[in-house]
Amino acid sequence: MNIEPIAFFRSPLTSKFGIPRQSGLAPALPGRIVFTPQYRHAEAVRGLDAFDYLWLIWEFSANDEGQGLTVRPPRLGGNERVGVFASRSPFRPNRLGLSCVRIEKVELTGAEAPVIHVLGADLMDGTPIYDVKPYVAYADAHPEACSGFVDSHGWQPLQVVIPADVAALFTDAELQTLREVLAQDPRPRYHDDPERLYGMPFAGRDVRFRVADGLVTVVLALQATRACES
Repeated sequence: MNIEPIAFFRSPLTSKFGIPRQSGLAPALPGRIVFTPQYRHAEAVRGLDAFDYLWLIWEFSANDEGQGLTVRPPRLGGNERVGVFASRSPFRPNRLGLSCVRIEKVELTGAEAPVIHVLGADLMDGTPIYDVKPYVAYADAHPEACSGFVDSHGWQPLQVVIPADVAALFTDAELQTLREVLAQDPRPRYHDDPERLYGMPFAGRDVRFRVADGLVTVVLALQATRACES
């Protein structure tokens, strides 16, 4: 079966570095689903505004296809291995991703309409989307389900400090999103150097930060010219 994108995702996050590791972890993170011309018709989304959440089937387009049968999940510290099919690793045989996102609104007017505005996605800007399906609670929600190693390896978000001069460069909405993204600790799990300076493109700026003792401290935010990590 050959499949082609029906849409592409638009996000303030333009690099793999900084993308939340699961959908919903940064609930204020905005994004837009922009359909390709073939599907750019209001009829295609008729009734969607009655739903709160949406499933996205998409491609890890910035990754190579996974070659191994085991992976190292960040929740296990990035060192312990589990089977690729017992994980949600982005390095998969077919590079397909599955995310549940909140529908903010469905825009029906404008040159790109219809556009689905969503919150909390874990997709990079430009990600190809192959299908969208409404989330239905009676079939999709299993609140009592066991979640394997995730249940036994807890994770606490980090505290985030953004100096006033840096905060002034962003809108209130952008600041909230940036805090949520940084609180998830974008670093590889095996990194633990408090002096290392990291860079993450966000909202047109290169945000530089350090992490030490459970605290993320933003150092500066330069006008972005490229995606980077150092």
